[in-house]
Amino acid sequence: MGTMRGIKLFQGYLWHPRELEFDPKQALPRQLGAGLEDGPVYVLIDPVRPPFAFFENGTPTAGQSFYQVTLLVRSEKPPHELKALTQPVSEELEPHLQATPQGVGWLLLEDLREV
Repeated sequence: MGTMRGIKLFQGYLWHPRELEFDPKQALPRQLGAGLEDGPVYVLIDPVRPPFAFFENGTPTAGQSFYQVTLLVRSEKPPHELKALTQPVSEELEPHLQATPQGVGWLLLEDLREV
């Protein structure tokens, strides 16, 4: 039997204007993929400093609140064997992201590796 390890499936950022009253920990589920063989996937949300000074369009990030978002699973499998989990988890998370208020942005990228 292998050792349980934390494996990141996705990592990225979510942001919103500071004046917008929005709590991503309330808006996004704490777990995804509960019914999947390799689930559940935990949604970790941590406030962080803006990871970059400007958005691609040149807008400063200073007026935004930023959060690091990590989707994590505990598994004995190596990260590459969990690739099949990324699609259903992404599809489950998408409606929650789309339901956020106007002004909320996000960038989550697949990041299959051990924590």
